Amino acid sequence: MERDYIFTLEIAVRDYELDSEGIVNNAIYLHYLEHTRHMFCAQAGYSFSQMEADGFMPVVNRIEVDYKTPLRSGDIMLSKLWVETRGVRFIFHQDIFNKKTGALAINAIVSIVSIENGRLGRGEQLVKAFAKYL
Repeated sequence: MERDYIFTLEIAVRDYELDSEGIVNNAIYLHYLEHTRHMFCAQAGYSFSQMEADGFMPVVNRIEVDYKTPLRSGDIMLSKLWVETRGVRFIFHQDIFNKKTGALAINAIVSIVSIENGRLGRGEQLVKAFAKYL
């Protein structure tokens, strides 16, 4: 099912993120995905520092990544996402595109659960905070 993206973040590739082949190292994409989720939460009005102050923290419990087209030095990417809930999980659908060419660099599905006061929770505070995006 396709959805409209609810958040887009522009990120520049930094030279130290490249591997010996001159392309972005596969592990670096996980950083891009996480940074995009953090910036989405802050823009939506509920930053990770506020979540922690409220006694809970969203944590990744699964990531699926399909690598499509590599990014290289000097590339600018558009990291986009939309989110849905499935039971107690928040599912972030994230795609990264090369801004210049429009080519899809990666497609990822990131599953998040909520730890509330040290235990797995239902994420009700997140549902409330992000209701207009779900």
